[in-house]
Amino acid sequence: MSGDSARIPTLEDLGDVTGRRVLVRTDFNVPLEERAGSQFVVDDFRIRAALPTISWLLERGAQVVCASHLGRPKGQPVDRYSMDPVRNRLAELAPGVELLENLRFSPGEEANDDAFVATLLEGIDFYVNDAFGASHRAHASIVGPPKSLPSAMGRLLQQEVEVLTGLRDKPKRPFVAVLGGAKISDKLGVVEALLAVVDQLVIGGAMCFTFFAAQGKPIGDSLFEPDMVDTCRRILETAGDKIVLPDDMVGVDAAGEFATFGTRLPEGSKGFDIGPGSAAAFSDVVMDARMVFWNGPMGMFEDERFAGGTRTVAEAMAETKAFTVVGGGDSAAALAQFRLDDEVDHVSTGGGASLELLELGDLPGLAALRGAPNA
Repeated sequence: MSGDSARIPTLEDLGDVTGRRVLVRTDFNVPLEERAGSQFVVDDFRIRAALPTISWLLERGAQVVCASHLGRPKGQPVDRYSMDPVRNRLAELAPGVELLENLRFSPGEEANDDAFVATLLEGIDFYVNDAFGASHRAHASIVGPPKSLPSAMGRLLQQEVEVLTGLRDKPKRPFVAVLGGAKISDKLGVVEALLAVVDQLVIGGAMCFTFFAAQGKPIGDSLFEPDMVDTCRRILETAGDKIVLPDDMVGVDAAGEFATFGTRLPEGSKGFDIGPGSAAAFSDVVMDARMVFWNGPMGMFEDERFAGGTRTVAEAMAETKAFTVVGGGDSAAALAQFRLDDEVDHVSTGGGASLELLELGDLPGLAALRGAPNA
């Protein structure tokens, strides 16, 4: 099933919202830090991302009630996951908007409990899902409200769906995907889905070592997934020259000293980043593309010694004339670290959700909206 946004109700489909209470499911799962005994929001990107939807509703006289999860409190109240710091920042950006306590303080949220849904919807007239980053979860606040209330996707969710389904359904060619991160097992589905539509699939990060192992190359003590070697071998055999792997790596040798390697790593060594040659080659692929999707860093970019590959790819994403999409998570964090997040066309607010939408063409949250009484 395709995630066609035309079949999902939008804000305009709600009709007159004047004086009505609208529950907006937002993704305010933002980083916090403690200062002088109080928690503060470190990065309000996700809060600001919801403002177009909130503003649209407020301008039309609605009473807006936001609801979000924060962290993983595992179904019980945990002080450090209180929404208070988020509520304070939201009050500065959108005065008068209510914010409920952390949805995951109740076990009913992740269990998709009908009684919890009923509690959420007391006194609520309409429901809006603007939480793309949580829409791949069949949780109570995502899939419950559209069963009984007129519902719509917010502006952020609508934009995410349009951009990401556009990659799947109407790619500009050459279409290149760049995947990094640690585990091929986490991204196997999206790798196979992307191979059906991309012209080239560039693979960096620690996941490349499982592909090297599939090629019979020694990888030293580098991180890899032994149980995925056969799968990677099959992918390499069927994908042919669509897959672009690194041809040099950087890391540490057996003595723990910084070292540069080819693609056959000595015993006791560990690779932590693609090498400068690979970074340049990956950059060339990005620069030659007309559309690029990037998810996952090329190495352990938090350590400056191993940030070069990710930085080079990020710079290419910023410089290319291609339509560029970054799939949330660590890639978005890397872009922000290198101050390039304003230089790409679309930074997704959901890492896992963006991968699942690309892989499957749909999400539980989108399917729920299609079933709403006003759909």
